[in-house]
Amino acid sequence: MDVLPFDLSVLFSEENLYSLMRAGIIAVVGYPVVFIVSRILGRLLKKRVSEHNIQLFTKITTIVGIILVTFTIMFEFGFNLTAFLGAAGIASVAIGFAAQTSLSNIISGIFVLWEKPFQVGDIIRIDDTMGVVLSIDLMSVKIKEFDNKYVRIPNENIIKNKLTNVTKFPIRRLDVFVGVSYKDDVEKVMRILSEVADKNPYSLDEPNPLIIFRDFGESSLDFLLGIWFQKDNYLKLKNSIMQDIKEAFDQEGITIPFPHRTLEVTEFPTDAKVN
Repeated sequence: MDVLPFDLSVLFSEENLYSLMRAGIIAVVGYPVVFIVSRILGRLLKKRVSEHNIQLFTKITTIVGIILVTFTIMFEFGFNLTAFLGAAGIASVAIGFAAQTSLSNIISGIFVLWEKPFQVGDIIRIDDTMGVVLSIDLMSVKIKEFDNKYVRIPNENIIKNKLTNVTKFPIRRLDVFVGVSYKDDVEKVMRILSEVADKNPYSLDEPNPLIIFRDFGESSLDFLLGIWFQKDNYLKLKNSIMQDIKEAFDQEGITIPFPHRTLEVTEFPTDAKVN
């Protein structure tokens, strides 16, 4: 009969069984409590702080709670937490040297959270990427583009590159560039543009619409119509104002030109000599 290299009675001793039961109870009760407490704190802070600060606070609370519960379970099994924490500190230093990019993103994330250039729900543009902010974390910012693509942007890129917050302020200005024929009357065109802006339901009276005779283009007189609007009405204004301008110009006989090119063909004399 084979002899086991260790005594199973020691493994299943009364003391170890009690430790296993206590650890199981701590795990079954502790981890759910951590998530519940995190959610409750998030709801309590909802009316006091911004959404991205709530997300960050709940994530930190969850991580700290999980670590505490895990350490408590380890303590029940007799782990030497002092030695463990010492080894973890040495490992963290080694990992820090190996993960300089991650450390840079974390530092950049702290600056982003401190400066608050945007918050959850804002529409931002970073380089060629534009979308709605879903979350702001220490490592990265997650956004959803308008074609429903999920994009993760490292915080280091946000600090280094130009960032535009499209919805930072409650009102915005839509600039519409219009070209008309050289034969059209400038004052008439400006009057029509003013009337179009005044009649549009999404155009604000204050600030007043901006109308500028910009330039003499290659094939058109170029105008700028700047219309102020509430930021939530961007698409409604964009679609309606373009249609309003086209209809008003058609009714008033204003021509929207397109580029023309004139080609001249010269015939050489038949007796010409070619070198």
